Amino acid sequence: MSKDLILRVENISKQYRLGTVGTGTLADDLTRWWHLVRGKEDPFLKIGDTNKRDTKGSSDYVWSLKDINFDVYKGDVIGIIGKNGAGKSTLLKILSRVTTPTTGSIKSNGRIASLLEVGTGFHPELTGRENVFLNGAILGMTKKEITSKLDEIIEFSGCERYIDTPTKRYSSGMTVRLAFAVAAFLEPDILIVDEVLAVGDAEFQKKAIGKMKDISSGDNGRTVLFVSHNMAAVKSLCSTGILLNNGEVLCKGEIDEVLQQYQLLNVSNAIDLNNFNRKGNGLCRVTDIAIISQDDDIKKTTFKLGEKISIKLQLNNLANQAIENLRVVIGVYNLNDEGYLRFDTKTTSSIIKISEDKESYITCTLEEHLNIKPDQYSINIAIFQGDDLVDYVNNVSRFEIENYDYYNTGQSIQDSELSKVFYKHTWH
Repeated sequence: MSKDLILRVENISKQYRLGTVGTGTLADDLTRWWHLVRGKEDPFLKIGDTNKRDTKGSSDYVWSLKDINFDVYKGDVIGIIGKNGAGKSTLLKILSRVTTPTTGSIKSNGRIASLLEVGTGFHPELTGRENVFLNGAILGMTKKEITSKLDEIIEFSGCERYIDTPTKRYSSGMTVRLAFAVAAFLEPDILIVDEVLAVGDAEFQKKAIGKMKDISSGDNGRTVLFVSHNMAAVKSLCSTGILLNNGEVLCKGEIDEVLQQYQLLNVSNAIDLNNFNRKGNGLCRVTDIAIISQDDDIKKTTFKLGEKISIKLQLNNLANQAIENLRVVIGVYNLNDEGYLRFDTKTTSSIIKISEDKESYITCTLEEHLNIKPDQYSINIAIFQGDDLVDYVNNVSRFEIENYDYYNTGQSIQDSELSKVFYKHTWH
């Protein structure tokens, strides 16, 4: 590898057998062994389904990862993103040597520290202090090197009062705090961090991201591989990204481009309104809904807190004539069916009319920021003509609002579960 190339991933694939551990039958075991002794390729590598969680496959084998290739250079901060089941954690476990790839190779030039799940590398019977030395030894640090960093590790973790208590008595948040402090302060060449930071509170998440920025900056900056579903954190920390989908690399490059592709990927999973259970007399029907960011005029399903959106509806006219005096109501609900927002043409004295053309479009544009709490939401749509219900569909076009620096203070909303709506404000 070149001087600045610190990690090379070549044709990494990982195959699992579903249902039970092992090949499954004696005949399959003998077949695999016979190919092995003759120096031939494992025959079961040629079969297997793509890793799609929501579809039934035809094979007992599944590719969790398939032909992953990328290079990592010293000082890179790379965000690895994708939906649940995309293969992110499997990839990090392979990079951390927790599991081996089915095919392919990894070449690294440096010490790797990983934080993959709560308590990774900790022995529950040992105290926090003892676990610091244990983790340091695993990373190849000398006792003198660990001792020189011990006070900084303890201070950063915020666990000083409990540092001589066995970690089995720690909460998950305390365990993550100490584990991250060990991984960060013992100065690995490559730091791998999975979604585990989400266990920590908002204050610690901010400290952890700030620490990762510090260790990756400067001429001797360390390399960071970061997996998170918090796109605001990924965007603020990472310069480049890798998008995984069904175990394959969908795209890689500048982080803004990768995040945009991730949002478009979610759009492709929209509900088909043409085959949707609905109520009403059917004079017209909603056949498509697009939630569009006013910032970049892109249809998305993931928005940051404070973003401005427009909701565009496509209507199919089944009356073969112009339809007048329509009232359109859009309701926004969380996944517990609690109402958060309501947009009604009646409240704004708007009169909706659609022509005799088969397809018509109407748009509801929000003049204020999207300031409801970070969560997942769905949309209900009702159309009336006078007192008659024309069309009604519920729980369609799900979207998500992500935590973000809504108040422009350099930090995300804290304790967002305590508030449902946020307003920008000043104090005098």
